[in-house]
Amino acid sequence: MQYYIGVDGGGTKTAICAAAQDASTLFSAITGSASWREYGIEPVVRNIKEVIGSFPLEGEGQIAGIAMGLPCYGESEEGDRDLEKAVREAFPNTPLYLTNDVEVGWAGSLGLASGVNVVAGTGAIAFGKDEKGKTARSGGWSEFFGDEGSCYWMGRKVMELFSKQSDGRMPQDVLYTTVRSELGLRSDLGFIDLMHDNYIINRDKVASLQLLANKAALAGSPSAKSLYCDAADELILLVKAICDRLHFTKRPFLVSYSGGLFKAGDLVLDRFSKGVAETGGSLYAPQFEPMHGALLLAFEQFCPSGLPDLRKCLEVL
Repeated sequence: MQYYIGVDGGGTKTAICAAAQDASTLFSAITGSASWREYGIEPVVRNIKEVIGSFPLEGEGQIAGIAMGLPCYGESEEGDRDLEKAVREAFPNTPLYLTNDVEVGWAGSLGLASGVNVVAGTGAIAFGKDEKGKTARSGGWSEFFGDEGSCYWMGRKVMELFSKQSDGRMPQDVLYTTVRSELGLRSDLGFIDLMHDNYIINRDKVASLQLLANKAALAGSPSAKSLYCDAADELILLVKAICDRLHFTKRPFLVSYSGGLFKAGDLVLDRFSKGVAETGGSLYAPQFEPMHGALLLAFEQFCPSGLPDLRKCLEVL
């Protein structure tokens, strides 16, 4: 029996799944980060190989193809070369499709259909493919000078708004009191040590400050509500940039979304939806998980005849 593997490598976790060619069996596992810039190429690839090796493939099960989406792939010539070498050495004689993790997010959210997928989690990035197969990506540059509209970007904005509301550069509203209360501050200036010692060194913790903006916005904070509007506008720019570079013949074209920021619901989705419509798109709820998108890519590349059975299997999960 032949099996196909999909790998959705993320900065926080990596989701891996496998399916038989007739989709009669399906395995999945979650493991650690696939961020090779942070943890190194060899440890990341070794961890992925160990997880795949643990799958109970029946009999003389043969891995006939792997689609692997990894963070930062396609962004560094030297890094890509070293990563490709390590992956091919780990899986010799196995057909491989290596791509950026944003493509597996698109493949899962839209089920391989043409359109755009926007991810707004710790970072923010978008990927699109038109009906002719042409692709484009936008965003995802770096938290230091990009990732606008992401939870990390929102977290930094929360820091800025709190400091301005504390020292009188902006009127104080519920955001100020929410931050003080939720972080247990005894003095406003204590915010500086707290941020430097516990937050700025950790991307995920900075991104978690978005939750304070969410709580404040739901309590009526004008500054927090405005911040979600600003985030939506940045994400709309990602969609517009991809739309301008691709040629969608179907209108409206599909735009899907994923990531923690969208859990804020209407605070971001109302404005985002309107902006997407103005670009000629229409919001579409994600169809499958990103790891299933990786598996769909593996079947598309190496076993296209099995795609119908795989779709039926995924639709009932």
